[in-house]
Amino acid sequence: MSDTANFPSRIERDSMGDRTIPDHVYYGIQTLRAIENFPISGIRPLPTYVDACIYIKKATAIVNGDLGCIPADISQAIVQAADEILAGQLRDQFVVDVYQAGAGTSHHMNVNEVLANRALELLGDRKGNYQRINPNDHVNYGQSTNDVIPTAIRIGGLLALTNTLQPALDLMIAALAAKAEEFQDVVKSGRTHLQDAVPVRLGDTFAAWEQIISDHQNRIYTASGDLMVLGIGGSAAGTGLNTHPQYRQRVVEVLSGLINCPLQPAPHLMAAMQSMAPFVSVSGSLRNLAQDIAKISHDLRLMDSGPKTGLKEIQLPPVQPGSSIMPGKYNPVMAEMTSMVCFQVMGYDSAIALAAQAGQLELNVMMPLIAYNLIHSIEILGHTIAALTQKCIQGISVNRDRCLAYAEGSLALVTALNTHIGYLNAAAVAKESLETGKSLRQIVLERGLMDEQQLAQVLNLEKMSRIV
Repeated sequence: MSDTANFPSRIERDSMGDRTIPDHVYYGIQTLRAIENFPISGIRPLPTYVDACIYIKKATAIVNGDLGCIPADISQAIVQAADEILAGQLRDQFVVDVYQAGAGTSHHMNVNEVLANRALELLGDRKGNYQRINPNDHVNYGQSTNDVIPTAIRIGGLLALTNTLQPALDLMIAALAAKAEEFQDVVKSGRTHLQDAVPVRLGDTFAAWEQIISDHQNRIYTASGDLMVLGIGGSAAGTGLNTHPQYRQRVVEVLSGLINCPLQPAPHLMAAMQSMAPFVSVSGSLRNLAQDIAKISHDLRLMDSGPKTGLKEIQLPPVQPGSSIMPGKYNPVMAEMTSMVCFQVMGYDSAIALAAQAGQLELNVMMPLIAYNLIHSIEILGHTIAALTQKCIQGISVNRDRCLAYAEGSLALVTALNTHIGYLNAAAVAKESLETGKSLRQIVLERGLMDEQQLAQVLNLEKMSRIV
């Protein structure tokens, strides 16, 4: 490392030999090797993923200390180090690229080393004295990358869902419901195939979106149930080798309390280690949500298009100038950003699906990719939904005159005449109106197809747009 000459250093040893480590860092030799081996993206582990790993290490230290598997003072020091990290300290010490050694061993050892070295300091010792506190023998007692990482993906996913996505969905659903009520009396032209269709209520448009998002929230909640089933305790291959008989159950109980979630041990530890199905299921529900969120963002842009040459039925709140050359231009930037994020989530889902079937025998080595893509999807989608709601949906206003004019001028109003004058007569009326510019009302009366009173009742926009 280039920093070695500028700081006091220490010598650490692993099974491959000795290396010099700058003494100001808390990671160790295996992390250093990973830094050198994987200069791939410059993307470090997500904070939520780090939290998930630290929660696991805290829980295992508590349980292993209680069971007498590691000394009490070491257990307490590891727990204190974990609490410091969860409170925001040493976050810059988790440095391994997200594209790294299969299964996540490099990141896992990064976590073990940071905790071991901080625990050593807390006991008044020096970093690197692994004879007293060892990253493998103490911090990682009874554990393997192979059961810790799939457990961390589950915990990280649950944390991200609880802290980021679910509150954002609640906010959006409430905002859509408010707009549905505010715009319930606004009649506008419906459109199918981007062509005129029968009139609808703008409020019903927002109410439909509210229902769509509520349904997605329920699907995500259902899918997330599988994340609560943990394979921790499986050790290297799912057999529980080198673990205390009570370890598995007690770690799950402690973790449940730490993250306030009803976790449970997996019924078969080998299955929990091998199958990525829970992550595919949650990712699929996120992709499903992203597809409808993207569709809503596209609809908002269409209805706001203009201001002179588009639909301009609604006004999205302007949040920044829209052009570097055209003065006075405002663009639907929040909706545009939303679509981009949704496309990214869809791409992440495809990568997760590919990675999920790429495991062999007792392990899926593609878990680092799954961990990053899944947790990042949850968090960027949650942040996006919150931003779209706060900076766009909540501030939408309506151009009532424009909506009414489109509704009254739509040729699709002829649909209401079908049951009174027949489909072919109605089609002929529509064709003549398009060719001559005459109103539907005028043509129907001229042809003597209906009387004026009956026609007024049939072409009542309020009645036509009401959901039956």
